Amino acid sequence: MDDHDWPVIESRVEYETPWYTGGYDLVEQPDGTEKRYYWAELPPAVVVVAVTDGDVVFVDQYRPTVRETQLELPAGIVEAHTDGDAHADGTVPRENGESYESAAARELREETGYAADETTLLQRYDVATGILRHERGIVFADGLTEVGRELDESEFLSVERVPVDQALAVARTLPTNDATVEGLLLAKEDGLL
Repeated sequence: MDDHDWPVIESRVEYETPWYTGGYDLVEQPDGTEKRYYWAELPPAVVVVAVTDGDVVFVDQYRPTVRETQLELPAGIVEAHTDGDAHADGTVPRENGESYESAAARELREETGYAADETTLLQRYDVATGILRHERGIVFADGLTEVGRELDESEFLSVERVPVDQALAVARTLPTNDATVEGLLLAKEDGLL
């Protein structure tokens, strides 16, 4: 991380969980005062906009954090690896991890049972930068073939297909989440929906 005109005097981890690490940076502000800026650090995640036969593929799942069931795009964590070599599918991994495209193909297959012929990174960005250290990639997937799901033991979800021309309206219906709306807006802006 660059310090710019805001030198970090101290960086402290206060807690670690299997999902994220939390702590603060004691920072010298431009006027010379010091302030603690709290953060939570999460691994990178991928969100998949997958289209087949004129439909967008969604998953319907209960989110205990917000205590609601949401219709959302398939998504998951970008897994870390120990090597930095290119993958067999030709995608280049992120530093010490799988590429967004590879993660998208894996998550799509696991959660929905669809294998994609092609995955394309639409956008990478930082999420909620006032509090999070968390990177997200939005990936478009097409050329889908049904191959069967491989759900993780903690995944309880169903697969729903929504016509492309209705997908954004459905995604904007509460309850919803940022990743689903952002993914569809990016795909629409890029002429993919």
